[in-house]
Amino acid sequence: KSIKEPVPESWIIENEDELEAVLDVVPYPCIIRPAYTLGGTGGGIAQTRDELWETGRKGLKLSMRSQIMVERSLLGWKEVEYEVMRDSKGTCITVCNMENLDPMGVHTGDSIVVAPSQTLSDIEYHMLRTASLKIISALGIEGGCNVQLAVNPESFDYYVIEVNPRVSRSSALASKATGYPIARVAAKIAIGKTLDEIDNMVTRTTKACFEPALDYCVVKIPRWPFDKFGTGDRRLGTQMKATGEVMAIDRTFESALMKALRGLEVRPKDLRNPKFQGEGAKWAFSDGTTQPIYVPGKGAHDDEELAHAMKNPTDERLWALAEGLRRGWGVDKVHQITRVDKWFLRKIETLLKFEEKLMLAAWLGRADESLREVVEEAFVTGFPSPTILSLFGLPRRSSGLESEFAQAARKIVDEIKSQPVFKMVDTCAGEFESATPYYYGTFEQENDQAASLSPSGA
Repeated sequence: KSIKEPVPESWIIENEDELEAVLDVVPYPCIIRPAYTLGGTGGGIAQTRDELWETGRKGLKLSMRSQIMVERSLLGWKEVEYEVMRDSKGTCITVCNMENLDPMGVHTGDSIVVAPSQTLSDIEYHMLRTASLKIISALGIEGGCNVQLAVNPESFDYYVIEVNPRVSRSSALASKATGYPIARVAAKIAIGKTLDEIDNMVTRTTKACFEPALDYCVVKIPRWPFDKFGTGDRRLGTQMKATGEVMAIDRTFESALMKALRGLEVRPKDLRNPKFQGEGAKWAFSDGTTQPIYVPGKGAHDDEELAHAMKNPTDERLWALAEGLRRGWGVDKVHQITRVDKWFLRKIETLLKFEEKLMLAAWLGRADESLREVVEEAFVTGFPSPTILSLFGLPRRSSGLESEFAQAARKIVDEIKSQPVFKMVDTCAGEFESATPYYYGTFEQENDQAASLSPSGA
């Protein structure tokens, strides 16, 4: 408040008498946040007076200091994080900013996170960046700091919702996403070095005071243990339930999302999930038209069940979003139900339209150059070879007796999947030569790895 940064209206509660006194004062819904618990343990969202009393008492018991904060709810707002560094001379940089696909109401550890932010305007980006740098300076932090902010999608209003004055779980994500070693730099700052004295160990020509530049997209998806604990409560809220996460890097959000889905090591390897689609779901094509009709399969969620799965987040919400769009609900309706930003929904819709494109190619059955173009575009968009073959209606392994189309499709898929290129993560988007970059695989023309292996580029 002293530096005029907005924070949500809140009340600090240390016993049940104080809790009872605010039951009729706080605005509902409200957020309960216990002090000194990890991952939001003991916290939650209270929609009513009774829920606040029940969750508040539980939070007081689980807090090491018997202290909770009851806070104005910002449900449905965008959640954005900035990873910032500061040294003893007051030099501040932003390492990375990240945006949650899930709106406020889901713990950031249980949210799909994208770096860099995709839906903020330039004004919003710099407004929040300035706020984050003001905060780390005012707190006098030397080292890394994670600032979490909520942004009203309908205006330029924002609130500071949390500051982690330390290397956090988000710092690990930011480090891997940018190639900037936050923990290492923080340790150097702790022994008295300043950012302009610490070498960037990736380029070995620049210093740690250079802000990283990203020419790619990073997607993090949490990994939940509900496949092992089948009777667990799958609902997501302010208490973190994920026990791990996967991170994927690629040229676009769509391809990074598809890559992260495969990395989860769960049964759905793409945006198709039989739980919502039912068994035997398909796109039906009719003669004389290339406009397909989606037909859910046996045992599919009806529209009411699907809307409930979208509105009440679980670990399977992403597949529910995709199914709603697949059924033709449209971006506006799905946004209204979930408050997920329309930009993300349009990108998911792009992937679903490409599903149709692949199935249309199989229905037409043309084993010609147009088939190669479709397969090449599928790989660039982020579809892996098993998904491409599945959408063509082909098993992973050939039976030996297949149509001309099937043989041609398999040959093209096998050729293209063995020709990925590798792009650099070098903290500077190729602006400076890098000594120790690392790489991610993608499907494009230029191979950064080949050019960096030897002076001749061999």
